[in-house]
Amino acid sequence: MRALVVTGPRQAQVQDVPDPVAAPGQLLVDVERVGICGTDVELYTGEMAYIDQGFTTFPLRLGHEWTGRVVAAGSPEDESWIGKRVTGDTMLGCGQCEYCHAGHHHVCPHRFEIGIRDGWDGALAERMLVPSKFAYEIPENVSLTSAALVEPAGNSLRAVRAANLLPGQKVLILGSGTIGLLAAQFALADGVEVHVGGVREGSLALARSLGVQHTWQLDDLNDGRSAEFDAVIEATSNADMPALSVRLTKPAGRAVYIGLSSSPSHVDTREIALKDITAVGILSASPGLSGAIAGFASGAVVPDAIVSEVIALEDVPSRLEGYRGQNAGPGPKVHVDPRLIQEKP
Repeated sequence: MRALVVTGPRQAQVQDVPDPVAAPGQLLVDVERVGICGTDVELYTGEMAYIDQGFTTFPLRLGHEWTGRVVAAGSPEDESWIGKRVTGDTMLGCGQCEYCHAGHHHVCPHRFEIGIRDGWDGALAERMLVPSKFAYEIPENVSLTSAALVEPAGNSLRAVRAANLLPGQKVLILGSGTIGLLAAQFALADGVEVHVGGVREGSLALARSLGVQHTWQLDDLNDGRSAEFDAVIEATSNADMPALSVRLTKPAGRAVYIGLSSSPSHVDTREIALKDITAVGILSASPGLSGAIAGFASGAVVPDAIVSEVIALEDVPSRLEGYRGQNAGPGPKVHVDPRLIQEKP
């Protein structure tokens, strides 16, 4: 089968690789759609911390935001999955440690991460494997595009839940990328007044088209404004934004951190304590996947406009380098259909 293989920093190409075979407890999936995210870019460039830490080595196969149909099962008891559209958890806990037993498999120190940590190939391929216990069925009324957005949506939903907002309260979401825009949609579905801060006017215009009531340039928010939001969700890669999140959060409010910068962020914890702010970190989509699927299936959240283009596997390296297609829309997310064959110029 065809798969995108990253052989070293900024070195990737489509290769013919052996077809995967489902072992007991595993499902074989025909991949229909895959999202590219910032983690994939960091792995491609070699800047991802897991590489320095020895958790990830080249060659590697990317792709952890995906959907597809089950075509085979490695165990007879899993054959009912065949034919179903699915997605899967990225974090595959060992099932034996204290974290897994406590229901926190996404922080299991022995976990695999599909397409990220060594040991489990990602979805940028024609077929992939997923353990049946980490698979999630996607209802047929959910679009293919939405189905491949479940993983980032699970992260975003967790951030909104962590903000603990009531209808009518005000949330500021810093960052108008995929996570920020999905969080905005989940917050809007809860009846919250949503403000989004970003840099690209195109993504802020997209936020407004999705129903966001107020948008801001990040520089304007960082210009002497005082605390006015019941919660702030920080979803940028800007090292200055975590401190701004605390400053703009009301006393007794919540600052939720889901963005990661390439350099350390500095936050004055005195301000957190003196304002009695609750600060929450979000690592994984795992506890939010079911809720994200339910939100999409009910129509409460329709995220398709976030995807700017759908490309072939051969086009992925150029997108990892930051290029956008001539006909790409304003959305921040690029999707890949491994079934497409790149057209020759």
